[in-house]
Amino acid sequence: MLRAHTVEDVRRAEQAAMARLPDGALMQRAAAGLAAAVVDLLGGAYGRRVLLLVGPGDNGGDALWAGARLAARGASVEALLLAERTHADGLAALRRAGGRAARDLADLHPSPDVVLDGILGIGGRPGLRDDAARAVERLAGVPVVAVDVPSGLGVDTGEVDGPHVRADLTVTFGTHKVAHLVDPSATACGALHLVDLGLDLGPAAVEALQPADVRDLLPRPGPDAQKYSRGVVGVRAGSATYPGAALLAVAGANTGLVGMVRYVGASSVADRVRVAHPEVVGDGRVQAWVVGPGGGDDAAGMLAEALADDVPVVVDADALRHVDAPLPGAVLTPHAGELAAMTDAERADVEARPLAHVREAARRWGCVVLLKGHHTLVADPDGRVRATTTGVPWLATAGAGDVLAGLVGALLAAGLTPYDAASVGSWLHGAAATEAAAGGPLTASRVAVQIPQVVRDTLAELG
Repeated sequence: MLRAHTVEDVRRAEQAAMARLPDGALMQRAAAGLAAAVVDLLGGAYGRRVLLLVGPGDNGGDALWAGARLAARGASVEALLLAERTHADGLAALRRAGGRAARDLADLHPSPDVVLDGILGIGGRPGLRDDAARAVERLAGVPVVAVDVPSGLGVDTGEVDGPHVRADLTVTFGTHKVAHLVDPSATACGALHLVDLGLDLGPAAVEALQPADVRDLLPRPGPDAQKYSRGVVGVRAGSATYPGAALLAVAGANTGLVGMVRYVGASSVADRVRVAHPEVVGDGRVQAWVVGPGGGDDAAGMLAEALADDVPVVVDADALRHVDAPLPGAVLTPHAGELAAMTDAERADVEARPLAHVREAARRWGCVVLLKGHHTLVADPDGRVRATTTGVPWLATAGAGDVLAGLVGALLAAGLTPYDAASVGSWLHGAAATEAAAGGPLTASRVAVQIPQVVRDTLAELG
């Protein structure tokens, strides 16, 4: 499990570590890991030009000590000092190793090979001061390695307010931070590299499933399994106007993770579903329902009928408009616009503060809420949050959410908790999209077709 902690968590763990380690040991570990990551990025150190953007905090000290290590290996290292107060020992080490420092960018080499962003530490506020923002703007186009977190981001919130650094690589220390996993800040972090400092950390603020976690959670039939014991999922979706939504939701549900899929809808749509998926049957007992994709004016009735069965329900698309009371045991799957409509918020604010909004929605509706996005967030009413880091931009395509709803419903019917079903479903959905796209365009139907192969690969590679 990839775990991301808050600033307070990290500081508490660092203080405990510093009490048992020699003075400066944590910074030296961080600097060594940072320097090694820069060498890997550049393919070597000798002859490379490295520019450090140095602020007043410990991240500036990390950058200076890493710069000293790079200079000792033959790199040409310069530091732009962006604060009156600078980490004195780190600056002295850089100069001893042959590096130089200045307070004006014009006094330094104009074409570095890489920039190390040590402007602000994890305690910094969102945004950059004007002088730092100008320096970052003037260096546009140069690869950037962020020290711990790109400067200017909301570290505990993932929010962005004002100018900030966009990194190609973020080298973080001890643990991942919330900003690494939560949009919109996650898009500014680039690739992530964790340097282990041996910190003793408690529960994480945000988690991200890894392949081994998914493998452990995936439902697998036992030797005595039969179709009913493996779970039955029902789908109430589609309409004469949107029959394709039913086909896609059924495709997401009918990926082999349960023993049976039932479809209930208009006869004209049901006929098309049976042609595309002959193994799908009609109404009957289920362990979970998927409701809403393409439901149109029928969505309210679909939701009421599904809730009457008193089983877990995935509520998607048109059915979300009819959620007017807490739904314990349900999974709501809105995108930002749908969540905004449900909570009387502005869509732009949901997109700017997705973590805050998804947590509040989970508390308000008393159930798991899956907020779709670049990094989909799954929130439980108890405050837990998981971020999905699989997927590609090509996944932003019509019908992809219908497939996801069906997949999550199947996992619910197979026995996963709502939180795990939503998290695993989102991970599989993103992984299937990545494989199906293969670097190019993608349609929702191809995502559904790819899901069984992703499941097989996950089980085989880690089994």
